[in-house]
Amino acid sequence: MSETTSPQQRTFETLLYTLNSHVATVTLNRPEARNALNRLAYAELEDVFRLMQADPDVRCIIVTGTDPAFCSGDDVKELMTGDGNTASHRLRSVRPGTTPAARVILDCDRPIIAAVNGAAIGWGMDLSLFCDFRIASDRAKFSEMFVKRGLISDVGGLTRLPGIVGPQKAAELLFTGDVIDATTAKEIGLVLDVVPHDLLLEQAMELAEKIAANPPLAVRYLKEGLRRAYHGEYEAMGNWVSQTLGTLFKTKDHREGVNSFLEKRPANFTGE
Repeated sequence: MSETTSPQQRTFETLLYTLNSHVATVTLNRPEARNALNRLAYAELEDVFRLMQADPDVRCIIVTGTDPAFCSGDDVKELMTGDGNTASHRLRSVRPGTTPAARVILDCDRPIIAAVNGAAIGWGMDLSLFCDFRIASDRAKFSEMFVKRGLISDVGGLTRLPGIVGPQKAAELLFTGDVIDATTAKEIGLVLDVVPHDLLLEQAMELAEKIAANPPLAVRYLKEGLRRAYHGEYEAMGNWVSQTLGTLFKTKDHREGVNSFLEKRPANFTGE
């Protein structure tokens, strides 16, 4: 029989992990980059979810970030510039199918609570959408910022968001890339609740412990039932996303979106 390494026995460079009373807490921990995800962070996020999935002591999961942000999406300098070559490096990393980190989170059979303590931008917003609940600090902000980089969202924005806020509001958020605050997120049904910043983890833990106190197998089957009835399959959309990104990474508008961000200036998109 193979032996599974517990997350508590692992050392992570880009995240923190704790497990108490059957509740696991994963904290993205790159505060100097507003918890933006680089290659290592994506790999470690995937790794910790695989380890939690294999640990029967984990009954509920909280995902949050080290202040000041929840997750500001991709690390643009590392993932979108390729050390001076905007498209070529990222294109080499595009593979058919759903983003591996997204897949392992979506396939996780434990309830997941996103404790959104600050900005959830781009893939950071998608990360919150992969979770079953979103509880927001009054400092939280949300944006599907992909369009500003000449790109499309991952499967969170394209499959989860319309079901949560409705197709019309999802279209507005996706097409504009607008930033919304926690109050607006509550009004449109994106988050379950908005709480004072200092009480965020306490509120998330209260819900997590209530869930974790229930029979774990029944909870897992309930999550699977909701997924089948409400969220559907994501792999076909993941394939389309990866293929489309392969096209968009080659465009001048993508390069302009990245360069304007790095140069802190308004973008000028031309449709090329």
